[in-house]
Formats: sequence, structure tokens, C-alpha cells
Amino acid sequence: MKHRVALTALLLATAACATARTPATPPAAAANAVITRAGTERLLTALADDSMEGRRTLTPGEVRAATFIAGEFEVLGLQPMGGDSGYYQWVPLVQVRRRNGTIGYGYPAHGVLDTIAKDKIRYGRNIVARLEGSDPVLKNEVILVDAHYDHLGIGHPVNGDSIYNGADDDASGVVTVLQVARAMTAGPRPKRTILFATFTGEEMGLLGARWFVDHPTVPLARIVANLEIEMIGRPDPLAGGPGKAWLTGYERSTMGDLLAAHGIPIVKDPRPDQQFFQRSDNYALATRGVVAHTLSSFNLHNDYHAPTDDVSRVDFDHMTAVIRATAEAVGLLVNGPTPAWHPGGRPETGPR
Repeated sequence: MKHRVALTALLLATAACATARTPATPPAAAANAVITRAGTERLLTALADDSMEGRRTLTPGEVRAATFIAGEFEVLGLQPMGGDSGYYQWVPLVQVRRRNGTIGYGYPAHGVLDTIAKDKIRYGRNIVARLEGSDPVLKNEVILVDAHYDHLGIGHPVNGDSIYNGADDDASGVVTVLQVARAMTAGPRPKRTILFATFTGEEMGLLGARWFVDHPTVPLARIVANLEIEMIGRPDPLAGGPGKAWLTGYERSTMGDLLAAHGIPIVKDPRPDQQFFQRSDNYALATRGVVAHTLSSFNLHNDYHAPTDDVSRVDFDHMTAVIRATAEAVGLLVNGPTPAWHPGGRPETGPR
């Protein structure tokens, strides 16, 4: 504890000296000191451990993962913003029949929840926390930093392994949210408010993010930008290799160019044919007008949605470098200009 207090004091002093002569992004030295490989490895190892049972929505593994994430938010002193129970936002889910005839889960339509028998409703949970901004005016604007923490759970065994740990997908993104929160709480408070969120149900159709968009814990109009983090555990040669990442829907808004202009190593999505912009939680926000993108370094590795997506395959040096870059990107978004849609860039259709 004494070491943590001393480190925080040093970071605050360094940032205070730099305030008058640097842009509003957090000092790289501060991010480098707080966001360490050891810290990254600790968090990812916990979230992708077999004890989490693959973090499938509506399983004990989801509950254990949510408890772990909420505990990390509490340690950092972030304000609970779940709206239902501290850091938790309950996501009511009921069984539905999909178009292909299979049975899955979805959340009830508006106004229908009270008509459903209570024993037919199950609850997932989003975890939401806030770091309030310091500027009297800009603190009313919110930057949402998020990732989904659910994965596929326990499934068909491959070579004797039936736990789909999802170390890259998307424990790596959750660790990024936690590490960025650590960096932001270690330095001077940002001008804008930051909402840190980890959503459930992404693998079931963006369910947690869609529920949050329909039931936001801050007015949706106040969220001026969203940066999601998805699968940064391995380098992508098409993005430039270790330490580099790409942004989905780069050409849709000014966000990508804004970050690149400040030296943040983020490039255009090199595989637009994969339609990654539409395939993750950012899309639920984007269709409601929020300038929302996903940062990733997914290289289409063969461990995607397989039990081999575990901690042993993660490049921690790369991942730590990308987390530090993400912290700089968030620092720019919370203190600098806000991004805007390019003409025709905002999607007009709802989540698939």
C-alpha cells in the first residue's frame, strides 16, 4: 500500500508539472509506470482462468467474472454506476426462438417485462463505473470505454479441453478497460467524465450493450464518444505488428485521424470485408448516434471461439503496449476535441 501511495504521489506531481506545457492526454511516462506487464498478466490470468468456466452469460462463471471486475473498480475508487445494485446493471433475459428455429436468449421488448412470469426471467449483469470529470462544463460530457466480458463457457471438448477461456476474446479488452481506469485514476482528473463498462451477452447478440443503450445509466445524449476494446492479445502484421492496433469503421468518423494525428499507433481496419464495425458492442451505440468504434489487433488467428484461446497464446509485451496506447487515446478523448461522424458515416440500421 505504501508503494502504491508513493507511486500515485509521484504521478500526480509529474502530471502537475506538465499540465501547462503538454496536450491534455495523460503523460506517457505516467501511463507506462501504472500500466505494467505484470499488472496486465495478473488481470488476464484471473479472467481467463478455468475457474471462470468461460464466462458464459447466465452461468456461475459470469457471476465470478462480474464480481472480480466490480472488485477492481472498487479498489480504484470509481463511482458505482450500474443503476440497479452498485456497479451492476441487471440485464433481464428470456428464452426466445431464433429465426433458424433454435432456442436462445433475448431481452423482452419495451413494456413487456412486467407481463412475463418471474420464473421465466433470468438476469445477466453489466458492470458500470464512473470517474467524474473536473471541468465545470465538460464534465457533463461522457466518454464511454468498454469491452464485453462474456465468452462461450463450457462446450464441445477439443483435445480434452472443454473450457472456452476467451483470453483474447475478450478478456484482453476487459483488462484494457481496467488498466486504463487505473491510469486515469492515478493522474489528474480528466476534464470530461469517463464511464467504464464491461458488458455481458455480446456473444449472444450484443444483449448487454443493447440493454444499456435502451436503459442508459447516464443520459445517452451526454455520451459524446465510445471506444470499445476487443481482442488485443496478439499482434496483427497487417496493422504494423507488435504494439499496433486498428480501429473499426475508421473512415466513418474523425476519431481515427484525431488519434493518429497525436501519434497514437492506431490504423484503419485492414480487413473491412469482415465487417468488424457491425460485429461488436460499439454498433449498439453507433446506431443511436454515438461516435463509437472498436480498437483491436485481431489477426484472424485459428483460436477464435476455440478452447485454445487461452493465456499461453497471449503476447503480453504487445498487449501492454496497446493498453498504454489506449490510455493515451482515452486521455485525448476526455481532454481534447470530440470526434464527429463524417457525412454518411453514422449507421442507420439497428444491431444484427
